[in-house]
Amino acid sequence: MIPISPRKLSMNHSRRVLLPFSLLLISFLVYTVLHSHSITSSKLYSLASATSSVSLFLSLSPSANASISHDLRSLTLRPHLAGTPGAASTASFVLSRLRRAGLETFSRRYSPLLSFPSHSSLSLHHANGSLITPLSLSEPADPNQILVPPYHAYSPSGEALAPAVYANLGREEDFETLERLGVRVNDCVVLVRKGGGYRGGVVARAAERGAKAVLISGGPDGGVERGTVILGGPGDPLTPGWGAIGSVTESGDVERLEVAAEEVRRRFPTIPSMPVAAITAAEILRTVGGAPLPPEWKEGLVETEAGVGPGPTLVNFTYTEERKVAEIQDVFGMIRGREEPDRYIILGNHRDAWTYGAVDPHSGTATLLDIARRFGVMLRSGWRPRRTIILCSWDAEEFGMIGSTEWVEENLDNLHSKAVAYLNVDCAVQGVGFNAAATPQLDKLLIDITKKVNDPDVEGKTVYDTWVSATGGISIERLARADSDFTGFLHHAGIPSLDMYYGNEFAGYHTALDSFGWMETKGDPLFHRHLAIAEIWGLFAIRLADDLILPFDYQSYASQLEDYVHALRDFLDEKLSLEPIHAAIMDLHNAANYAFTEGQKLELQQILGDDAILRIRTLNDRLMLAERSFLQEEGLDGRHWFKHLLYSPPEDYESKLSFFTSIADALSRSKRSKGREEQFAIQRQIWLVTRAIRRVAQVLRGDVLLGTE
Repeated sequence: MIPISPRKLSMNHSRRVLLPFSLLLISFLVYTVLHSHSITSSKLYSLASATSSVSLFLSLSPSANASISHDLRSLTLRPHLAGTPGAASTASFVLSRLRRAGLETFSRRYSPLLSFPSHSSLSLHHANGSLITPLSLSEPADPNQILVPPYHAYSPSGEALAPAVYANLGREEDFETLERLGVRVNDCVVLVRKGGGYRGGVVARAAERGAKAVLISGGPDGGVERGTVILGGPGDPLTPGWGAIGSVTESGDVERLEVAAEEVRRRFPTIPSMPVAAITAAEILRTVGGAPLPPEWKEGLVETEAGVGPGPTLVNFTYTEERKVAEIQDVFGMIRGREEPDRYIILGNHRDAWTYGAVDPHSGTATLLDIARRFGVMLRSGWRPRRTIILCSWDAEEFGMIGSTEWVEENLDNLHSKAVAYLNVDCAVQGVGFNAAATPQLDKLLIDITKKVNDPDVEGKTVYDTWVSATGGISIERLARADSDFTGFLHHAGIPSLDMYYGNEFAGYHTALDSFGWMETKGDPLFHRHLAIAEIWGLFAIRLADDLILPFDYQSYASQLEDYVHALRDFLDEKLSLEPIHAAIMDLHNAANYAFTEGQKLELQQILGDDAILRIRTLNDRLMLAERSFLQEEGLDGRHWFKHLLYSPPEDYESKLSFFTSIADALSRSKRSKGREEQFAIQRQIWLVTRAIRRVAQVLRGDVLLGTE
């Protein structure tokens, strides 16, 4: 990246903010002229519609759980991994359901680089190389081998004949424990059990220490967890920053990087890896000597009477990967807005699955289709939202959020100026207990909606009631992770986002156990949790689409940032000052109060004249655009695709900071090389975040030009 001075960075951001405002002002004037004749009736319609549409949507809940169950069964009949023939049937099913509901439908095809297994083998050998026994790489929970064999997408081809070392979960602290025991993993095959965070991060940590390969053990239930190990962010590795358009067969006329390009090679681990069954891992562990396993490392293991290694036996592991450009398909259903068709409320769920996908993703897919069904009934009854609603079914999420990322990259300018919010549901139901993650301006709306939805497990209570009871208060996670389709919308495009689900963990994640049978007997037998997610998700869309003033609360945002500043102090050197950020947050508090008061006054007006309708449109766009000001146009240092200074995932997979990402990255680097330059780099990021917060305040107030007479 070319170094850029703070002054130049500030000017670039000013130009980026001013241009949208100029374009929007012109559109406002045109909008006012065209719509002034119906302003009063529009206000009355909007007030009535906001209430009646919520009631109408909820009135369609009876028997909805039965239709959700039926769709889920249909979606999970057979495997449908992205880029394989089985993927076409689920795309057709979703498209047909959206059309049946009466929504306007369309699709978009992309051709990214995907990764599949070609050949693999595993065996145990004596120190002299003679064979002890071949080991199984199949999944016990898939005895008929119907599914794609367990593998790690984008693991490179490779082979290793080396002693094994057991590294518990493969976390930084686990490798440090091995070092204290005098065990080095270089030139070894590292065996870990799942649960150490992102599997790509586990492989990268082992590779940094010179390991030859990594095996990740599944759980005792017979399932083996498939997944991607791609590094450096989401999306097609060959088209970073632009959509992977063009057909599979085209090459010369399609903009793609070469697979051998350094920018592409950095996206893949440098050593091969493979998921294995717990019983296979136990066979390896039985032959491992060395220091005994620490007591806390024995949890979840089938074989506990073993050492950490290395050796004395050898593990022979080979893997051959097939990388190919394959076609994927995103599917959409749309309801054009009555009064503001150029403002988008976007709901999304992915459709591809490693196995049958009853939990991941089709508990979400079936729920999305229920929302489409309800919207169709509402359309036939005469309802039409004020703003446009788009329902999205993404493909190739499991390979690294590819379908959604390519669509965001291809439509970035449109989304920057028109997208109000993105509402994501991946695994709608994977257990008990409501969970939500969101950008803070959506907190209040989320709380209000959960107070209107009946709890699926406790009669007479709302989702809000049991949520508060279970967590001792409202606990809303932030989206500083890149593990589902919200990442392109928030981390790259700066669009306010929501993600929600029932249950904390699912043991059958990405395994053959993720089946309709599990959902029907254990996950949600009555499909009432699916129903609760459908109601919350649908009401969220209706409120954002129909409310006259967008229900965004930036006072909550400012308060959350204040909490972050207090927490950040514990990680910083005393010489580093956080006063600039604190002052900027006070400015944001004032701007948020100003916007809130302005919205209240506009909502109280009984008759909207030309001036009032323009002011409403302007205020809504300020509320919509404010989140974009947290973006750094050049991207984060060393990770240009990620642009959100607050909520992009940290560079360090084990970072204890889930906010102020650019500061967190600078702190992580300072641990590796302490010195004056590192402290300066941290302070620079503090100033970058300060300016971003001030930009948000300026947008909320409607400042266009700053200066003095």
